[in-house]
This record gives sequence, structure tokens and C-alpha cells, in this order.
Amino acid sequence: MLPSLDIDKFAHNDRKEASPKKHRPMNYVKSKQRVADHGEVFTPAWMVEAMLDLVKDETERIDARFLEPACGSGNFLVQILRRKLAAVELKYGKSEFERRHYALLALMCIYGIELLPDNIAECRANVLDILAGYLKLDEADELYRAGFYVLSQNLVHGDALTMRTDDNQPISFAEWGYLGKGKFQRRDFRLDTLTLSADFSAEGSLFADVGRHEIFKPTKNYPPLTMRQLAALGDPPQEAA
Repeated sequence: MLPSLDIDKFAHNDRKEASPKKHRPMNYVKSKQRVADHGEVFTPAWMVEAMLDLVKDETERIDARFLEPACGSGNFLVQILRRKLAAVELKYGKSEFERRHYALLALMCIYGIELLPDNIAECRANVLDILAGYLKLDEADELYRAGFYVLSQNLVHGDALTMRTDDNQPISFAEWGYLGKGKFQRRDFRLDTLTLSADFSAEGSLFADVGRHEIFKPTKNYPPLTMRQLAALGDPPQEAA
């Protein structure tokens, strides 16, 4: 378990210089109409912290994966990333190379689904802002751009109940891993396939027969990617001269 470490010091110091975007306020309700239409109510910060403390050890593990199926503006994901970055600072703070790469890995292990388009945009911006504040990144930094791309894959505009995106495609998530020496591995999995795992329990033991099924077979494998290559994936396409 980590000792107390004030990650806000890293996430908010020099915020104005580190990132051109300010952290978006997280209110409980945006409008009565949205509550009526979508049941949208945001979780207050004190409750977020109390709930995360129930799985405290996991929130402080850099490569522990979290999925928020109704992520809103990112109340939970922002706090999870802060805890993960505290772990990065504690373990890799003396090496700028490792610090940057493990900070990106921490970001890679956060996932979310959100039905409303303005919320998912805010969530991506809020989470990226925490990373940018911690490492004092601007938008030109390849780590900022790599983070932008990762969040475009990990934080999905869609419906967690139907497990489909806003354009009616099956939701797919990237499983990211850090191979060391600046290289990351990616494998894609369909969410609806992963949830079938509950159907394969035997004699009351969840996943007991998982070896006889292909529920964890990726839909796509990628060659190892560097941070620079990930950053390039998030860049807008260049117009032909």
C-alpha cells in the first residue's frame, strides 16, 4: 500500500503553463431535463473517494484496469488516475524516461463508456488534463498527443447496456501493456464477447472452463508501438500538397 502522497501537487501545480485547458467543474446535475431523460446525476467527490477506498490497493496499482460504464465527465476516472500517478511518482519519479512511460501506462489502464456526447468529450479532456498537469505537458508534446489518442480508444461514446457505440458498432476496447524500453503492446477485444465469460462457469466456479473457450481471443493484434508512433496516430491527417 502506498504512503500518503499529494498527487494534486503534481496534477495542479503550474497548470496554466502545463495545459491550455482548465479542469472542468463536476456538478451533481447539469439540468433537470437531463435527469428526466437520462437519469444523469454525478457522484460527489467525497463519495467517489470513499468508494475507491474500498479497492484502495487496486487504485494504487499502475497496471490495474478500471472500466466505468457510465463515466459522465470523469469523476471516478480522474481520481483513479491521480492515485495511479502517485504510484508512478513513488516508484519511477527519479527516472524521467520511466516516469513518462509508466504515466502513459497508467492512463492506458482507464476505460469508460458514456451515452452523452458532451460528457464523453469532457471526460477525455478532464482525464488528459490530469496527465498533462502531472508531467507539465503542452499539446505539442508527443506524450500529450499519445495520451489523446489512447483516450480516444479507451473512453467510448456509446451505450453500456447495448454494448454498442453511438454509430451502432460493437464496443471494442484496447488492452494495453508496457513491454519496457519505450514500447507498448496493444490487443483489441469486443466488450460483448468478454461479458460472455459469465456463461462459462462450471459447478459454481466463475471462469472454471475458460480454457475450453475463446472468449479472451483478441479481435486484432498490433505490433509493438512507441510513444511517438502512438502520438502520430492521434495527429490529424496531412493534406496532400
